[in-house]
Amino acid sequence: MSFSWTGAKRPILALAPMAGYTDTAYRQLIKGIEPRVICFTEFTSADGIVYDSKMTLKQLDFNPEEEKPLVAQIFGKKAAHFAEAAKRIEQMGIDAIDINMGCPAKKVVSSDHGSALLKNPCHALTLVEACAKATRLPVSVKTRIGSDKLDLPWFIQFCKDLENAGVSLLTIHGRTAKQMYTGQSDWEPIYEVKRNLKIPVLGNGDIRSAEDAVKKLGNLDGVMVGRGTMGNPWLMAEIAAAFYGGTYIPPKTFAEKLPAYLRHAELCVQSKGEDRGMKEMRKHFVQLIRGFDGASEYRAKVVQISTLEEARRTLYEILAHIEQTKAHLPAPPHIHELVDQ
Repeated sequence: MSFSWTGAKRPILALAPMAGYTDTAYRQLIKGIEPRVICFTEFTSADGIVYDSKMTLKQLDFNPEEEKPLVAQIFGKKAAHFAEAAKRIEQMGIDAIDINMGCPAKKVVSSDHGSALLKNPCHALTLVEACAKATRLPVSVKTRIGSDKLDLPWFIQFCKDLENAGVSLLTIHGRTAKQMYTGQSDWEPIYEVKRNLKIPVLGNGDIRSAEDAVKKLGNLDGVMVGRGTMGNPWLMAEIAAAFYGGTYIPPKTFAEKLPAYLRHAELCVQSKGEDRGMKEMRKHFVQLIRGFDGASEYRAKVVQISTLEEARRTLYEILAHIEQTKAHLPAPPHIHELVDQ
């Protein structure tokens, strides 16, 4: 059965496309914790797909048994390349395509990609139409509330035009491109867009807890979460419990979190080889090493890890250190001692 956004479970819970993070290993980690998440690939070049770039095509590697439905996010500026990339993505067995119109990175914008398309809406619509006509897959767009500033009437009309051009879902990050990731995301324009569109709309920006997700959902069809999962892949399961019912208690201690990080490392090595895989894992290990005596010294150590066996040995060494530190802490005073004080 083919995937459609209209048939997706509500509220939709999506993992944002994040360059350098949402590779197949990270997506499998997230889906292993919360299977109801819909994952997006990393930010992937349509040009690279057309030119058969090995590095680009590697970004679209996925495990069909663990990751579906999977959405491939692509960027670029050539309509013909979008059409060809869409055809190839469909042939790969990926379930949907997302067009990036929101990345604010200077090197992306300077190439007229990403959020630069907000300044050239006619061309943005041309890209959507080319992509939608080339594939049977649903085509979505991820964008921001503006380029330099919010012009709400203009933005609502732009979103309507995207819908008319063939977009089947729209994700909106509540900042302008100029803001990058500074300040607070503004979800009010996102709610207003939803009031004017028939297609599903997701909100994105500053979701770091289940409470954030529930509070921000409003009239939207779902939420997309990105940076909040960094160092906390269990966040998606907490949000799912809040959305769909049930309870979920995330791991709190280093010992409880350790198996997930080791599993992530194994998946990363499987997909990228040991050398590159372990280099990629270093940034994830750093996020685990915090909140205990000696953490800074161990963070310096984990950024040198080069093999999976070294990762296991180092992380278990850290676990032993934490447990030993706890064992040498003075016992808490009895209640009568506190009263006497």
